[in-house]
Amino acid sequence: MAAPLAGPSAGVGVVTYRVEELDCATEENDLRAVLTPLPGVRSLEFDLVGRRVRVRHELASPAPIEAAIRELGMRPSVVVEAEGAELSRSLSRRSIVITVGAGVLAVGSEVAVIAGADEQSLLVAVLALAAIALGGRDTLRKGFQALRSLRMTMSLLMSVAVIGAIAIGQWPEAAVVIWLFGVAELIEALSLERARNAIRSLVGLAPETASVRRDGGWVTVPTGEVPLDAVILVKPGERIALDGRVTSGASSVNQAPITGESISVSKTVGDPVFAGTINERGTLEITVTAAKGEGTLDRIARSIQEAQADKAPAQRFVDRFAAIYTPAVFAMAIIVAVVPVVTGHGSFHDWFYRALVLLVLACPCALVISTPVTVVSGLGGAARRGILIKGGVHLENARKIRTVALDKTGTLTHGTPVLTDLVNLGELTDDEVLRITASIEALSEHPVAHAIVTAYHGPLDDAEEFEAITGRGVRASIAGTVYTLGNHRLAEETGMCGPELEAILERLENEAKTAIVLMNAHPIAVLAVADTLRPNSRQAVDDLKALGVTTIMLTGDNQRTATAIAHQAGIDDARGDLLPDDKLRIITELVATAGPVGMVGDGVNDAPALAKADLGIAMGAAGTDTAIETADIALMDDDPRKIAETIRISTHTAHVLWQNITIALGVKVIFLVLTLAGTASLWIAVLADMGASLVVIANGLRLLRRPAHGTRADARRDTPTTVTGR
Repeated sequence: MAAPLAGPSAGVGVVTYRVEELDCATEENDLRAVLTPLPGVRSLEFDLVGRRVRVRHELASPAPIEAAIRELGMRPSVVVEAEGAELSRSLSRRSIVITVGAGVLAVGSEVAVIAGADEQSLLVAVLALAAIALGGRDTLRKGFQALRSLRMTMSLLMSVAVIGAIAIGQWPEAAVVIWLFGVAELIEALSLERARNAIRSLVGLAPETASVRRDGGWVTVPTGEVPLDAVILVKPGERIALDGRVTSGASSVNQAPITGESISVSKTVGDPVFAGTINERGTLEITVTAAKGEGTLDRIARSIQEAQADKAPAQRFVDRFAAIYTPAVFAMAIIVAVVPVVTGHGSFHDWFYRALVLLVLACPCALVISTPVTVVSGLGGAARRGILIKGGVHLENARKIRTVALDKTGTLTHGTPVLTDLVNLGELTDDEVLRITASIEALSEHPVAHAIVTAYHGPLDDAEEFEAITGRGVRASIAGTVYTLGNHRLAEETGMCGPELEAILERLENEAKTAIVLMNAHPIAVLAVADTLRPNSRQAVDDLKALGVTTIMLTGDNQRTATAIAHQAGIDDARGDLLPDDKLRIITELVATAGPVGMVGDGVNDAPALAKADLGIAMGAAGTDTAIETADIALMDDDPRKIAETIRISTHTAHVLWQNITIALGVKVIFLVLTLAGTASLWIAVLADMGASLVVIANGLRLLRRPAHGTRADARRDTPTTVTGR
């Protein structure tokens, strides 16, 4: 959905206009030519699919903008999103009635001729004129306005063709042509509405009301009136109305609208939740963290809407081609109408008629619409799978990536240390080892201590005489017994590191785990903590390799840890001990030597490297403003398999784009030959152009329903602790 829009009285800001005459790149270029020089106009964004232009300005009033648009003979109307759906429905009903009426009259004129009436008889002329007046009024009006401003538009070309057909007495054909053109525009508008709805429906997932705590009770109020920090109630089966954090209750939430995950996610106190997601089981009380219009779902929809202005290379090619193609065919039509007659190679009537058919063929409708509908569908389809792509250029270029550099922490691994191993040396039970260790570590703030405390779920003992041993560990007394928790170095310094313990520590450290020893008079147990690999990271790397993409892991951890994690993930090239500047240097080198490079990180810590890469991909961006606003592509959840899925979506979108361009141009070439051979008629040319438009639209819309590859594993499962006896 577009950002909040400023109307004529809103002053400085952003205003979005719907311009019915905005049919193709020609009108876009005309609007750019008159609006860009206006003082106060900062930027323009065009949506050919929605026939809209979005103007960022610093004017006291947008009146000069509207005046400049009207000087081109166009009619701007301010878009008010809340009224858009009802307006669209009313326009569709009106258009359908008019089109049906015009069709009855146009077909009636043809039937009259088939029944024996002369093509230039009064009955045929009246029926045809009535059809043209009813169904072609808007086309003729827009054609006249285009002529006044010397713009070559589809409406102008169609108007000249219809008037030319009337001039040579082809009344029924003129009526059928204008009617078919109206049918084509109507079906095209309804089809494109589906592509727009894929984006609009994202925001529609969030309820319009919420149950808010007030004066000790629950009151239902519109979501737009719910303030920040208010507490809302969400019952089982209801959609969450606003972004927030759980303050009471526990449940599982279906986050598919945000992350594309098919498996529900458990939510407890402190966990973030997003508007539009479904609370499946328990009752939740949620503290609101984002007002209506500013939540994650709104930012996703807004980003996709704005991404349409960032054109893919194929779109830019089509726009340039259409700007040359239309005048070229128009000039050819003039030559066809004049040269054969002047040189005595046929009658004026025959060659003039062929020139009119060429005018119809000069309309680049199918060609121009083939790219934006495909790009919008590709962006919308990716968003449904939790992949936010920030523009058509990134959507198309993702398929070109040949090397992907992956940050380790938070991308391939969970990003949080957990207890992975407990090797009991026999004196105490496993539960006693965990209780003693957690009781001591509860007094420490070290990440390793936090991982051990989190792993133990029972009551803690009172630890006394706590002492930190700098760089080596901690010591404390429990029930009169002094225990020491120390690293490999401390175990050696205290003389407790015999062959058996040395072998255990070496094995764990070679697995990239931080090992600590629980000791008193002798070693009691060894515990290991590590930032564990995500369950689907290995599959993600395998998927990339299957696509011919080289993977490299970059991390600030030491090289031994980097090598161990890379081995687990199936990555051959692991580079450790890296600072942010080192990552930037490596990405710069890869961009210069390894072809198009993608960098995957958290969107904040790896910002320089993400910016330098040909494609910056942020992981786990749901609820993260920075990632959504700055990354080229934001993966809304923590599933690294979506990196390969993004490349597949890009590849498929590019195939559909060029299929559509080929179809649109192929139809034009075929009918160009048929026209010059004298075997194509006006109404068949219009029908062919309409058919080509519908084919490319339908082909592009397939991207909305393309099934995702693979399955959705629960990326939030921790690696279980391995308990090994002596």
